[in-house]
Amino acid sequence: MSVLSTESQHDVEEYLIKEKIVDTSTLEKARAEAKDSGKALFEHLIEQKLLSSEQLTKAIAHVSDVLYVDLSNTIIDQVTLDLLPQEIAERYMAVPLGETKGRLAVAMLDANNVQAVDYLSSKIGQPIKVYMASEDGIRNVLAQYKGALEEKMSDVIGATASDQAGGSKTPGSPQEEIKTIVQDSPISKALSTILDYAVKNNASDVHIEPREENLKIRVRIDGILNEIMTLPKSIEPALISRIKILSNLKIDEHRVPQDGGFKVSAVGKNVDLRIAISPVVWGEQVVIRILDQSGTLIKLENLGFTGRALRSIKEGISKPNGMIISSGPTGSGKSTTLYALINEIKSDEINIVTLEDPVEYKMDGVNQIQINPDVGLTFANGLRSILRQDPNVVMVGEIRDKETAELAIQAALTGHLVFSTIHTNSAAGVLPRLLDMGIEPFLIASTVNTVIGQRLVRKLADPLEAYQSDNTDTLTITEVLGSVLPKTKKEMPEVARELGYQALPIAQQTAYTLYRGTDAAQSPGGYKGRTGIYEVFTVADEIEKLVVERSTSSLIQKAAQQKGMLTMRQDGYLKALAGLTSVDEVNRVAAAQI
Repeated sequence: MSVLSTESQHDVEEYLIKEKIVDTSTLEKARAEAKDSGKALFEHLIEQKLLSSEQLTKAIAHVSDVLYVDLSNTIIDQVTLDLLPQEIAERYMAVPLGETKGRLAVAMLDANNVQAVDYLSSKIGQPIKVYMASEDGIRNVLAQYKGALEEKMSDVIGATASDQAGGSKTPGSPQEEIKTIVQDSPISKALSTILDYAVKNNASDVHIEPREENLKIRVRIDGILNEIMTLPKSIEPALISRIKILSNLKIDEHRVPQDGGFKVSAVGKNVDLRIAISPVVWGEQVVIRILDQSGTLIKLENLGFTGRALRSIKEGISKPNGMIISSGPTGSGKSTTLYALINEIKSDEINIVTLEDPVEYKMDGVNQIQINPDVGLTFANGLRSILRQDPNVVMVGEIRDKETAELAIQAALTGHLVFSTIHTNSAAGVLPRLLDMGIEPFLIASTVNTVIGQRLVRKLADPLEAYQSDNTDTLTITEVLGSVLPKTKKEMPEVARELGYQALPIAQQTAYTLYRGTDAAQSPGGYKGRTGIYEVFTVADEIEKLVVERSTSSLIQKAAQQKGMLTMRQDGYLKALAGLTSVDEVNRVAAAQI
C-alpha cells in the first residue's frame, strides 16, 4: 500500500466519512484506541472489522486520482497472465488485467510508485494503464499463475523422482498401498492445491486426464474448461490412488468405472465432491464434481425467470398436487431450479421430502434423503418409502426409469406436489420422453402441471460497452424475435410486461443495440457468472390432447409457442438485448433452439 502523507490520510478519512463507511464518532474513538495500542489508525480499523482492505484501497485510489479495481474474486486467463512474468509480478506486486487500446492494464499495490510503473512499462515493451488493488486482490491473481500452482507441486514431483531413483517398488497389496498413499503428504498437498484452486475460482468440475507422457489438469469455470497445469506421468498412480482412498473406492481396480465421493474444506468452504473414475487408453480419468455446501439459495427471479415463464411456474407451484418437471443436459442448473421452487413454497405448514443424488445443498425445514444404491436405496425404493411419511411436497432428483416415473405420477395423482428433473434437449421433449418410458398418455396429461427447459449462459461483466449489431446478427435477431418484439411503440408497455424485459426495441430494426463485457478490469473475456435461459409452458387443454394422441415433440413445441411460450433461444436473445449476455454466448449453448 502507498505510504500516505498526513494530508492524504486526512483526505482518506474525509472520503470514508462522506461515503458513510465510518462516522466521525467511530473514527475518533478508533483513533484514540489505535494510539493507545501503538497501531496505525487504518490498521486498527481493519482489525476491528470497521473497515475492509478493499474499502481502504478504494479510498486511497480515489484521493490519489488512480483507478481502483477489486480483484478479490477475479479470474484472469493464462494468456493475459503471460504478458507479465510471474517473478516480476511478485516482486512489484503487480498483475496484468488485459490489453486495452494499445496499453496493458496493470493492477498494482503501490500505484503511485512512478519508478516501478516506468520499469514495468519498459520490461513489457508497451505503455501501461495503472489500477490500484488491495494486497488480497493482488495475491488472488498471483495464485492463478500456472507457475504458482506448479511451484506448489515441485515437492511432489521431487519426491516421486527420488522414489524412482531409489528403485522403490509398488506395494505388494492394496493394504500396503493404502498405508503408503495415506502417509504420502506431498500427494495430499498436490490434491489439496488443485481443489483449493478450483473452489477459489468457483469451478464446477475438475478433470484429471491421463495422456501418454503426462497428466493434464483442467477445471470447468462458468461452463468452459480451462487447462491449469500439466503434471509428470509419474504423479498419476499416487494421485489417483489418493482420490480412490478418500472416496472409499477399490484402489486395485483399474478395469471398470467407479463412482464415489468425499467431503473437504477448501479456502474456508465446506464442499462435497462427487467422484467418477473411468478407465481410458492411457490410464484412469477422474472427474470431480464440486458441490459447494456454503452456497445460498436464491429466488426464481434471480435465476433469470421473468414474465410469462415466471408466472407459469408460480401458478404451477400454487396447486396442491401435480408435477413440475425441469429438463436439460447435465450442468444446466436443473437442481438449482428445484431448490428455488422449494424455497418459494417452504413453510412450517407443509412437509417437504426430497430424494437426491447427491444432496447438493442442505436446507433447513426440508427432509432430504441421500440416494444410496449400494444398500438398495434407489429413487424408486426411496419414493415408495417417503409416500408413507405424509409428505405434501416430494422432490425426486431425477426420473431415470419407468419405475421411478410411474411412482412419481402416482404421487401426483394421490394429492402430492412433485418436483423432478429429466434429461431432454427441450421442454417439449419431456412429455414424449415420459411416453417412451411406458407411462400412459392420460396419466401424463392429468398430472403434469408445468414443464421447464433450461440452459446456462455466461453473464456479461460490468462495465458494459454498447454497440450496434452487424447485418448477420440483425437478420438473426429479427428472424428469432420478429414474432415476439412489439410492432409499434404503442405495443411496447404491454409486450414488456408480458415478457418481463424492459426497453424492448421495435421488431424489424435495421440494427439492434447489443452489449459486450469489458475484460480489462473485472473478468476475463468479458464474462463473469452465469444465468439461465428458459422455455416454460403449462400443460393446457390443447397440449393434453396432443399427449393423448402421442404427438411428437415438434407438434407440442408448436402448440406451446402458440400459447405464448418463449424458446430458450428467444429468451437468450432477449437477455442479450437487455445486456445480460451476448448473442454469441446464446448461440453457443442453444444454437439448435428456434
